[in-house]
Amino acid sequence: MTAIAVDSLTKEYDTVTALDRVSLDVEEGEIFGFLGPNGAGKSTLINLLLDFARPTAGSARIFGNDCQTDGVQAREHLGVVPEGYSVFDRLTGRKHVEYATRSKDADADAVELLDRVGLRDVSERTASEYSKGMKQRLVLAMALAGDPDLLLLDEPTTGLDPNGAAEMRRVLRQENERGATIFFSSHILEQVEAVCDRVGILQNGQLVAVDTIEGLRESIGGGTKLVIAPDDLTTGAVQSVRAITGVDDAQVLEGPTLEVTCANDTKMDVLLELDNAGVEVVNLRTEEASLEDMFVAYTQGGA
Repeated sequence: MTAIAVDSLTKEYDTVTALDRVSLDVEEGEIFGFLGPNGAGKSTLINLLLDFARPTAGSARIFGNDCQTDGVQAREHLGVVPEGYSVFDRLTGRKHVEYATRSKDADADAVELLDRVGLRDVSERTASEYSKGMKQRLVLAMALAGDPDLLLLDEPTTGLDPNGAAEMRRVLRQENERGATIFFSSHILEQVEAVCDRVGILQNGQLVAVDTIEGLRESIGGGTKLVIAPDDLTTGAVQSVRAITGVDDAQVLEGPTLEVTCANDTKMDVLLELDNAGVEVVNLRTEEASLEDMFVAYTQGGA
């Protein structure tokens, strides 16, 4: 079943187009990462899903319920962690979660929810005593009240140290194993790469790519980089490598080192061409394109 269905969604503010005919499906059970630089329109799309804003054109549905005309039914499936959510410093962690449970009319034990996010031992402390990461997990515990089918998170790891970010990823994986679909926006690429089944890349309000990370890697030429340390390197050998079908780029760095970006099935051709040119390979390693490499390729016109 489709958890989120977005069809030609457009949002205009006076002369600014925040979203431009975005269409996207997120399937039930996925962890979907929504990427884009600041100002790309990620939060605008989330606001439209939550009916905090109305689209100029197009539609959005959550489990078949239109987010504008059937907003109450759509939000029954949701747990939300908004960006920049503030907690109440004078309330304990348990009181926060009890409030969320009552507001959702859910049958849930507050301490059990806090245990799921690793806060059981500090459930009676006030939120003013919590670290940034603990506050983020507290808000997530509130979102988990009622075991929502869909978790919608806007920049959930912003401002967290590495330990806090790792803890957040752990909780998200556990909730996904429980059966929850997870949709979260982020500009912290390593967090997305670590947990997501698929990603969408938004640039200037337009969806420029949707795929698995491996699919994105293949779409930019295989995404394999050969880092070669030769015994010697001639201009003719480099030119011969650049001429190979499937080679996107070949750069000579200090050392000398030859960096070749090519399709996966072209690696052997590169090594054979160097051998034919009389170049002995002293050392060799391969690197796959990171999500950061792919993000740059899509958002700066390289794909």
